[in-house]
Amino acid sequence: MLILSRGEVESALDPEALIEALAGAMADLSAGRASMPLRTAATVPGAGFLGAMPAFLPGAGVLEAKLVSVFPGNAGTGLPTHQAVIVAFDPATGRPEALLDATSITELRTAAGSALATRLLAGVDARTLAVLGTGAQARAHLRAVSRVRRFERVGLAGRSQARADQLADEVRDELDAEVVVVGSFRDAVEAADVVCACTHAPEPVVRRSWLSPGTHVNSVGYNTEGREVDAETVRDAVVVVESRAAALAPPPECHHHPGAPEPAARRLERPALSDPRRPDRRGPHPRRGRRDRRRAPTRPHKRGPADAVQVRRRRGAGRRRGGPGPVGRPGTRPRSRG
Repeated sequence: MLILSRGEVESALDPEALIEALAGAMADLSAGRASMPLRTAATVPGAGFLGAMPAFLPGAGVLEAKLVSVFPGNAGTGLPTHQAVIVAFDPATGRPEALLDATSITELRTAAGSALATRLLAGVDARTLAVLGTGAQARAHLRAVSRVRRFERVGLAGRSQARADQLADEVRDELDAEVVVVGSFRDAVEAADVVCACTHAPEPVVRRSWLSPGTHVNSVGYNTEGREVDAETVRDAVVVVESRAAALAPPPECHHHPGAPEPAARRLERPALSDPRRPDRRGPHPRRGRRDRRRAPTRPHKRGPADAVQVRRRRGAGRRRGGPGPVGRPGTRPRSRG
């Protein structure tokens, strides 16, 4: 059996190839060509949980299972909050073929999913990126999402000024953009065309009143006590999920919070949007000022290996950048396309 350490996995992973592989895998999942049962988990009260995620993808000839532990208390201790392994099997015989350290795969796969969402749904003229958070996912998103848009400015915001400064110094030479540390989540969001929320916050760090029309939001944070995107943002948008089954499942797949949209409001799957065989598949949207039909993805709940939530802002709703007032009108809902 082939055994790969974390370092060996990191050296072998190609971020560009990972994004492309996700596009095909998500399309297969949405079309029903893949077998991926809902994640199950063993909970350690007060500490975390261990999730199990098997899958078979016929198109790629992949049969695998991932075990991932999520222990938020590891933050700041030197241990990752998410640690994982993947076992790959021969799909013809069921024989175990490889054991991989999947901690880095988990980090990079999540960020690659956001990069794919940004490529599919964000405006082609997006120039300012905001990354909220200072941990492993913030770092991974800075590197992955910057591959799909030519950002001129990147704003970082976190609860720790020191950690934000450290992350900015770490990635500044890697990115072809001005990297600055912003004083608050609000300031970062209000200035952004694309937002990546990567926090463990139980209270929203993305609020609807901060978002300009057409802003694209990726949210990958997870906290059973709350969520990092407010209910108004979710309710006033079309929610696009990687998997309807996972999004609407009870915990551990999806932790429903008061004020979250009802299942009928969750209408689109991102995998279908990435499928070139989809008849109404749309490419990048036109520049702001033309008919604005851009979507903003957000992921208020954690769902496992094929998960993200995306939202599209209501066309014409909201305020101009820099202006006061909420985005949209109370009680309005965007149109939904299935």
